Parts: sequence; structure tokens; C-alpha cells
Amino acid sequence: MVPFAELARSHPDGIVDLSIGSPVDPTPRIIRQALADATDAHAYPQTAGTPQLQRAIVDWYARRRGVTGLTEANVLPTIGSKELVALLPFMLGLGEGDTVVHPVAAYPTYAIGAAMAGADAVASDDPADWPATTKLVWLNSPGNPDGRVLTVAELRLAVDRARTLGAVIVSDECYAELGWAGQWATEPIPSILDPRVIGADRRDVLAIYSLSKQSNMAGYRGAFAAGCATVLGRLLTVRKHAGLMLPAPLQAAMVAALGDDAHVAEQKERYRARRMLLRPALEAAGFRISRSEAGLYLWATEGRGAWDSIGRLADLGILAGPGPFYGDAHPEHVRFSLTATDERIDAAASRLGAG
Repeated sequence: MVPFAELARSHPDGIVDLSIGSPVDPTPRIIRQALADATDAHAYPQTAGTPQLQRAIVDWYARRRGVTGLTEANVLPTIGSKELVALLPFMLGLGEGDTVVHPVAAYPTYAIGAAMAGADAVASDDPADWPATTKLVWLNSPGNPDGRVLTVAELRLAVDRARTLGAVIVSDECYAELGWAGQWATEPIPSILDPRVIGADRRDVLAIYSLSKQSNMAGYRGAFAAGCATVLGRLLTVRKHAGLMLPAPLQAAMVAALGDDAHVAEQKERYRARRMLLRPALEAAGFRISRSEAGLYLWATEGRGAWDSIGRLADLGILAGPGPFYGDAHPEHVRFSLTATDERIDAAASRLGAG
């Protein structure tokens, strides 16, 4: 990407970087104040999370995701979600001869985590194709990069297949507050922990969530897992010995974020406005939008190789993410992030129109 980034930066009006989904909007004041108030953190933080954080996560799942019946044993804070994705195969004891399944269009850390544990990674969206050696299944709904949302029926089918294989199944749901199109414009995006999916049986099922996107807290590294108490108990033991504990002030900030829905709605409207400006500009410039019914990205193709599209965009001073970065199945797709300022999104739309 280096030469394309350099070309884009040479544009007279500067680069419009839509390649990485890193939030640009301010962290809400209520969260920053909670962090500041908790800076007298003289004792070691609790790996399992403070009682206040555990309760905030449980309440949030009931209020925002329709997941009830969780207890403190069913939740666990993590230092961002990426470290959990990367380390989970290792923490579960996977190794040579085991298989980790992940989506066909996926960011690389699912496969990297398998490699770090010495396991094999298989890209597959069809539960019928998951091999008998599968020990861990990753779902991602809404998906990165493609914005795909899995329905209750699809989630149920995946859980049933994972249990037949004796595998742990984990749904990465960090974009769940960002539904845009089809039924997800009005309906909440379902969690794998939804009673319609698993009933009351959380055995070997986890969901993970991050506050990076909904609350502009990427720099805080605040995330959590929820679901099977047995699996989370194992992870808690490993994390205690490894020192993987979320700093106490950040735990206090997470409590504030999870308890305030207003800032989440405000941030979603910012992304909605950017999406409504960028999508028609891309379509007018010859791109076809694929899926993208939810999430933080527009997944698009103009019917030619992704690197050709990346070059054309760089000529306009726009940097996007090439589809081959997210697997081999989408050599013609490009990912556009909505995490740029209103001014930069407007600049991208203008350049696409003129180019």
C-alpha cells in the first residue's frame, strides 16, 4: 500500500484515507470524565472485571441485544477484541491437527490466531463444509469487510453444526449497533446469544464486542466476551496468569460507556450521514456496492482487479482497502471506511464526481 498512499498524499488537497476503520470523532465527555475520576488506581485491577463492569455488561446485553439471563460468570472484559481473536486458539489449547474456521471475507487476525497456535485455518461460510477437525469457529456479524449480517436462522444452523463437531463457536459482533439496510434498518441485529438462537443453552458459545466503534474508544482498548461460563472460566484462569488485565480506569470508562445509549445514537447518525454521501458518489463513479447492509464499511467493486481500483482511487487522492487483504475470494473488491471526518468524506465524494 505504500506507493498508493504516497500517491494519494500528493493530491493538492491532501489524502482522504478511507483504508482503516479507526474512529476520528471525539470520545464522549461522559466516558473521558469517568476515566479521569478513576485515575487513583493504586491496586492491581481485577482480571474478571469490577462488579460494576460485570453488571454493566450484563445489563447492556439485556437492554441492547435482547440477551437475558447472564450472570457475572458469563462475562469477561478484554484488552480490546483483537487480542482475544489472536490469542483464543492458544488459550483454548488448540494446536497441530486442529482447525479454526473463519468467514470467507475476513480480516486476517482469525487466521493469524490459528497460525500462532499451530492450528490450521479454513475459510468457509457454509457449516456443511466445516471439517471434522474443527475445534473453533469464528463468525463475524456484521462482517468486516463485507457488512454481512447473519440471521437468527443462520446463527442457529452454525451453532448446531459447531456442537455436532464439538467445537467452540464465537461470534465477533463489534459492529452490531450499525445497521443500515433491509430489515436491519429497523430491526436490531441478532446476537449469537439471542434466546432465539440458543434457547437457554450457552454451552461452548461466545459473543465478543468492542466499544471502539460505538463509543469512539479505540484508544481505550475496551472490549468484552460473553456466553459460556465454562469457556470463560478457562480464559479467566489463563488471563490471570498471563497478566491480561484491563487497567482499572479503563474499566470505569467502560461502565460509563455501557450505561449511556445517547452517545451511541449520536455516533450512528454521524456515520449514517457519511454513508449517505459516500455511497451514491461511489455508485455514480462506477462502483457496485456489495452487501454492506450493516457495519462501518462499504464493500464495493467496479468489475476489475482491486489493485487497479486502488490505483485509480489513489490518483484522486483517495486511499481504500484492497479486497485481497481480506481473503482470496474477492480479488475485485475494495473496502471504504466511514471513519473519516465529514470534510474528508465530502472531499472524497467531490473527487469521485470529478474523476
